[in-house]
Amino acid sequence: MAVAEKLANFLSRKSIAYRQIEIDVASSMDALVLASGRPQHDFIQATMLIDIAGVVMAVHRFDSTLDLDSVQQLTGRRLQPLTARQLTRLFSDCAPGFVPPIGAAWNLPVLVDEGVSSAELVAFTAGTGHALVEMDARSLRLALAGAREGRLVIHGQAVGQREALTLEDVADKLQNVYRLPPMPALALRLLRLTRNPEASAKELSELIEFDPSMTAQIMRYARSALFAYPGQINSVQEAVTRVLGFDRVAHIALGIASVQAFDVPRKGPLGMDNFWRHSLYCAFLCQSVAARVGHDKGLAYLCGLLHNFGLLLVGHLFPTEFDELNALMEINPEASLQALEQEVFGHSEQEEILSVGHGAIGGILHRLWQLPEPVIKAAGMHQQIGYHGDHEEYVAMVQLANAVLKEQGIGDEFNPGDVPALAAAIGLDLSDLALIKQDVEQVSSDLDVLASSLSS
Repeated sequence: MAVAEKLANFLSRKSIAYRQIEIDVASSMDALVLASGRPQHDFIQATMLIDIAGVVMAVHRFDSTLDLDSVQQLTGRRLQPLTARQLTRLFSDCAPGFVPPIGAAWNLPVLVDEGVSSAELVAFTAGTGHALVEMDARSLRLALAGAREGRLVIHGQAVGQREALTLEDVADKLQNVYRLPPMPALALRLLRLTRNPEASAKELSELIEFDPSMTAQIMRYARSALFAYPGQINSVQEAVTRVLGFDRVAHIALGIASVQAFDVPRKGPLGMDNFWRHSLYCAFLCQSVAARVGHDKGLAYLCGLLHNFGLLLVGHLFPTEFDELNALMEINPEASLQALEQEVFGHSEQEEILSVGHGAIGGILHRLWQLPEPVIKAAGMHQQIGYHGDHEEYVAMVQLANAVLKEQGIGDEFNPGDVPALAAAIGLDLSDLALIKQDVEQVSSDLDVLASSLSS
C-alpha cells in the first residue's frame, strides 16, 4: 500500500480530498524531497516528541528546524524527540523515517507551526519511501482540525526554488570562489609513501618523527590498552614493527596531518573533539568489519577515519555559520544534520554550493587531494543509504559503522540505518557484528582517550 493504512482510513472517513503521487523509492525524507523535484518549502513534516505525559506530534515545514524552547513555552512541557525504536513501534504501518504529519490518523495530539497555515498547497510523505500526499489549504485545515497552533521553529522562511547544481558545478565553484586548503605538506609526503610498495617502516618512522606532536600521538596510540603490547615501546619504528603495523600507522598519521589544514573549534557536537571521537570509532569498526568479510583492512580504516572531512571543510570556510550549526545540533540532537545544514545555509549565498551536503563536499576535497577512490566514495556517498556503484562495499561499511555508533550516541547524523540490511549488503553475519560491538565496548575508553589527545 502506497499510503499508510491508518492515514488512508482517516482521510477516507473524514472525506478529506488529497492527491497521491508516486515517486522513485527513496531511503530517507531528504532523499524523498529531492526525488520529488519540488522546492523544500512545499513540504511539511512531523517531528515526534514525548514526555512523561505522552506523545505529541509537531508539524512544521520541511525547511525549518523545531525549536524545543518554543515548544516548551507553548505547552509548558519539556518534550524530547522520540527514539527510532519508539517511532517504529508507534507507526508500525509506516516505513522507518517516513511519518506523515497528520497526527489525528493515529489519535495523537498535534502542535502546528504558524508558518504551515499560510500554505496554499503542501506535500508530505504518505508513510512510505515511494509516495507523496498532496493537499490544498482547505484539506490541510480539515486534516489538522483541533491542532494547537503557535511558533515552533527557529527560522522557517521560504528558500524559494533554485536550479540544482551537479557535483561538477559544486566542485568548480568551490575551487573558483573559495580558497580550498591544500593538503598539508606532511600529509602529502605520507600519502606518497603509502603508494610506494617498497616503502619501509624506517622511512615511515623518520617521516613521522619530523613532527614531535605526531610522534607523541603515535607512541601514545601504540602504548594504549587497545593493543595490550606487553613490552616497552621506545620509538616510532618499534611502534610500527612491533605493535601497529605499517598501514595503521601510515593512515592514522595521514589523518592527523590532514586535519591540520582546517581551523575548526574543539567544542560542541560538531567540534574537533567529537570529530575525532566519531572518526576513530568509525575507523575501528570499519577495520573490524573488513577483516571479517575479506576486504582491505587498512583501506577500510582510512575510509572510516576520513569520511567526515566535509564537515571540517564547511567549518573552515564558513566559521560563523558553522558555529550556528554547532549550536543548533546541540539543542536538537535528534534532528537530521542535513535539515540543520539547510536551516543555517538555506537562506544564505552559500546555499547552492552546500545543497549537496557535507558528505559530497568531503568527497570533492578528497578527490582534489588525490586520495584513494574508495576513500573518496566513502566520504561522498556515506549519507546516501542504498548507494550502488563503485566501491559500494566501503561505503556500506561506513554506513554500517555509523548506524551502529548512532545507537551508542556517537556521531553527528541522525540517520538510523537498517543495520541488518547494511550488514547483509557486505556479507557480514549478525553474530559477527555482535562480536565486533563487544570489541568496541572493550576499547571504548582507550578510543576516547586517544580522541581527546588528537584534538588537543
